[in-house]
Amino acid sequence: MPQPTLDEFRVECLTFLDANATPREATQDFKWGEGDDDVAMFEEVDAAAERRQIEAAKGWRNARAEAGLHWISGPTELGGRELPASHDRLYASLETRYEVPDQSFFGIGLGMVAPTILAHATPEVREAYLPKMWRGDIIGCQLFSEPGAGSDLAGLQSRADRDGDEWILNGQKVWTSGAHYSDLGEIICRTDPDMPKHKGLTGFVVDMHAPGVEVRPLRQMTGGAAFNEVFFTDVRVHDSHRLGDVNGGWNVALTTLMNERMSIGAGGGGGGLGMASGTRLIEMVRHFGLADDGVTRQELARLYTNFQVAKYSNQRALDKIKAGQLPGPEMSVAKLALTNNLRATAEFVAHVLGPRVQADTGEWGTFAWSRFICGEPGMHIAGGSDQVLRNIVSERVLGLPKEPGIDSKSPFRDLPRN
Repeated sequence: MPQPTLDEFRVECLTFLDANATPREATQDFKWGEGDDDVAMFEEVDAAAERRQIEAAKGWRNARAEAGLHWISGPTELGGRELPASHDRLYASLETRYEVPDQSFFGIGLGMVAPTILAHATPEVREAYLPKMWRGDIIGCQLFSEPGAGSDLAGLQSRADRDGDEWILNGQKVWTSGAHYSDLGEIICRTDPDMPKHKGLTGFVVDMHAPGVEVRPLRQMTGGAAFNEVFFTDVRVHDSHRLGDVNGGWNVALTTLMNERMSIGAGGGGGGLGMASGTRLIEMVRHFGLADDGVTRQELARLYTNFQVAKYSNQRALDKIKAGQLPGPEMSVAKLALTNNLRATAEFVAHVLGPRVQADTGEWGTFAWSRFICGEPGMHIAGGSDQVLRNIVSERVLGLPKEPGIDSKSPFRDLPRN
């Protein structure tokens, strides 16, 4: 079957969207004190509302699947259309013009876990899960961080011991976004404790509903509980659900991490405030009488400039990926730029609002920022801590010497100590 041209595909997409969704109303000019003043870093709703949102989100992806628009660039043997990335980008652009259910529930599964399954899983596992993931029938999560191994992923201690054709998993994972509503997870476990820490790891696809899997919510200072800790007690996973080679899990993890940092750095990690809200900040400054304050004006200009630089740097990196190249250390740069800009935004808002951000007086556009400020620190950990990413940039981008660690020989280790 011949591939549709972009113009033909545009007509196909618009026909589907017009028949199944409502066009968004034209964006109104921002006016201080009007509309919603919510600027939370993460959307946090109660369990019942979340379940309704998930069902609506799944319904929308099912509708897209029926129209052949759920996995536009995916391989045909797995239910995709195998169209060029340009067609995928066109649909994504067109969909933003319509009111559709929140699709963020699929972000980790489709943006991080599915690419890893496609790259490293057996044909059996790819066929069993990828079509269902892209249709929205099942949701995936990422099980990497542990209480004693966050950004130092290679230091994880969760074990997988072989028992014939199965592996028995035991351990604990933490900060797992969406684990409470996920159906499958990508997990990295230690399979050979006698090997160097990067070489004794293996990846698996695990059923989140299997006996021995326990998900416990973690309450954040924002009041929400979108993150979880997950306990594994004698959880059995068939060897067919192994990702890559035994003790080759580090390469599997890198595939996921690079896709994760690409997603977060591009604004898909819950922190996509950017200067899309630049007008809001400008109007805040005017409303509180600081428009003529030199320091405030300088900080606002710096904030705007840094977001613009990050935006164009991200686009350059994304263009490289669209050209068929693998994401590399530049994704760490993008993620660092985002967190630096979010911290600067929080500090700027706190400077302008002062005590107004600490107590809810009901005044529009003030206390609402507390949810942003309380959520912002988490972004410095998600996808790799700032400290670890700085090391990645220094070593892999700038070519500086590797930083000595507790498991590497330091040139200062043998020096005499007083």
